[in-house]
Amino acid sequence: MFNPSREQVRLFFCDAWKKHVDRLPLVGAEVTAADIAARHPEYHALLSDPKGAVDKEWAPEGGAMNPFLHLSLHLAIHEQVSIDQPPGIRLAFEQLRARMDPHDAEHVLLDCLGETIWRAQSQGQPMDAMAYVDAVKRKASLI
Repeated sequence: MFNPSREQVRLFFCDAWKKHVDRLPLVGAEVTAADIAARHPEYHALLSDPKGAVDKEWAPEGGAMNPFLHLSLHLAIHEQVSIDQPPGIRLAFEQLRARMDPHDAEHVLLDCLGETIWRAQSQGQPMDAMAYVDAVKRKASLI
């Protein structure tokens, strides 16, 4: 299983963004990473500064979400929806997309995924994938 370091994740997004800006060929997950980055102009300056990106710290007390966590969650959601894992996530996402902009729908999933991960970590339990899907379905029925 691939388990990249914090630095590797940050450089991956910076490299994908640089290739996108320079109009160089993107391969594999770089295509999705560059697309996600393009939809987040607030991160473009950071992604254009690999040294600064690697060195920067985002503490929860600061109130700002770590941009690389945000981008990585988008990447995870893209993969989940593409393979329907956990089962039912694709349908729940499609229900949201029918009612809102696809990027906004991804943010609903991102919020549900983040909450599910936080709950699992705070309780010292494995992530409850079905609770995650159920949370997305609840949001889809309310919107």
